[in-house]
Amino acid sequence: MSTQMNHTTSTGARRAQMDRRTAMRLAADEYTRFADAVAALDATDWSQPTDCPAWDVRQLVCHVVGMAEFAAGIREGNRQRKLAGADAARRQVPFIDALTDLQVRERVDWTPAQVVRGARDVGPRAARGRRLTPFFIRRRRLPVPQEVNGRMEDWTIGYMVDTVLTRDTWMHRVDLAHATGLDLVLTPGHDGLIVADVVAEWAERHGLPYHLTLTGPAGGTWSHGSGGQVIEMDAAEFCRTLSGRGTGEGLLATQIPF
Repeated sequence: MSTQMNHTTSTGARRAQMDRRTAMRLAADEYTRFADAVAALDATDWSQPTDCPAWDVRQLVCHVVGMAEFAAGIREGNRQRKLAGADAARRQVPFIDALTDLQVRERVDWTPAQVVRGARDVGPRAARGRRLTPFFIRRRRLPVPQEVNGRMEDWTIGYMVDTVLTRDTWMHRVDLAHATGLDLVLTPGHDGLIVADVVAEWAERHGLPYHLTLTGPAGGTWSHGSGGQVIEMDAAEFCRTLSGRGTGEGLLATQIPF
């Protein structure tokens, strides 16, 4: 099937493509799946290095918990935004780096039990906060442009709320499995929809003919045009590559926000 779609508004800001009801269902389910994965960690897992070079497993989970708290309520989101903005200006670093660093630093003394409880408790609140984000807010642009594939681009808040926050949590669940060797639970009705949305955006971003076969429970087959690059690989590895966690050649060098 072809996946060429228009992912931008008339003003050029990137927007979510998935219907909102499905996107919010995936968001809620992903927080639950992530919390389940965290609860399955044992004592030796927490200090394992991850594909995010600055973080071990415990720090990675603290970031996800902190980002979920950011999404759960306006007051907490504004608090984190203010602190991270000041830190970014002081250190001359991207806002997102300052934000994620804040989320990890504020939980530096958390025990594994506290981290597990935090992941479990915040998910429903974050899902609700995202679900209740009004349309007039979601259609606005993020105040800070984002760098993707070496270029700055504008996103709507809805793209962040409906799409990127779920991808971020999902990819970090993949990171946990990659770091610890624990089983990565994937199903067509959940992970398959997340992967299909990634494929659609990837295809739109590069705009070239391709034939893609992704294996595993979250996989499928997609194509556009005649000829082009033929790719066959595991669905999770495909997403890891597009996130920058792996090295991709040809069309696989086109990165996607996670």
